[in-house]
Amino acid sequence: MSMTSMAIEGRRPVWVALLSDYVELTKPRIAAMVLVTVAVAACVASWGPPNGWLLANTLLGTALVAASASGLNQWLERDTDARMPRTADRPLPAGRLTSFQVLAFSVVTIVAGLGYLQWNVGPRPAALGLLTWVMYVWIYTPLKTRTSANTAVGAVAGALPVLIGWSAVGAPLDLRAWSLFLIVFIWQFPHFMAIAWIYRRQYAEAGLKMLSTVDESGFRPGAQAIVSALVLIPVSLVPCLLQPAGEMVFAWALLLGVGQLIFAIRFFLHMNDQTARRLLLASLIYLPAMMVLLLLGPLA
Repeated sequence: MSMTSMAIEGRRPVWVALLSDYVELTKPRIAAMVLVTVAVAACVASWGPPNGWLLANTLLGTALVAASASGLNQWLERDTDARMPRTADRPLPAGRLTSFQVLAFSVVTIVAGLGYLQWNVGPRPAALGLLTWVMYVWIYTPLKTRTSANTAVGAVAGALPVLIGWSAVGAPLDLRAWSLFLIVFIWQFPHFMAIAWIYRRQYAEAGLKMLSTVDESGFRPGAQAIVSALVLIPVSLVPCLLQPAGEMVFAWALLLGVGQLIFAIRFFLHMNDQTARRLLLASLIYLPAMMVLLLLGPLA
């Protein structure tokens, strides 16, 4: 932390700094992406804007579950986080929050989140919220130090919020639902391969088993990025053709998919941080843009 940021930190009221640390504990950027996915799924499932109160209740309950998952993830990874520069300044390894505070926060938010979903949305969204939480916290997180297959488990946990939003509006889990689930699931592989390559040395020093640490040549991470980006193209076209304005959405979705594939190929051919960062940027553009495209038909 720089001297300037330390000086600013020193002038902040204690309660503001504490609140900021709790917000950081929830991984707000990841949480925002989860909530966008839930909202888009609810809109697509409803063929238009769902009931406003129902959507708000779903988002609030999901946000609490996601906050707990992120908090417990950091509680379980506090030792590995302390060994990586990219995570060493998180509230727990940096000592700004205690282990008890993080654990208590995580327990309160999961109980509140599941209870809120159960009573205000329904048992199926609550059950899916619990499944997401269990997979992320108790399966994906421990697997990160054991096997590179952790990415696949984490991708399932990352895609399950689609089904939370879909089931919240009472829609059946049809072809559109599963295709949207697969879009989010498959998208995570090129996204994570880029991140894993950029931080491969830090992951290795922390003992995390990513493809980039078990295969230092980069062949497997690069190949997985290409295959995932390639498979994502036909999968992403399925929901486009099952909604109004499908032809226009189809064309743009195809363009997005081909664009991401090009960056994945460049990453494979030139395994370096620059091509990894470009693939990461392409993935960060792809998913929000795809969500917007899927909303065009229902909201038109």
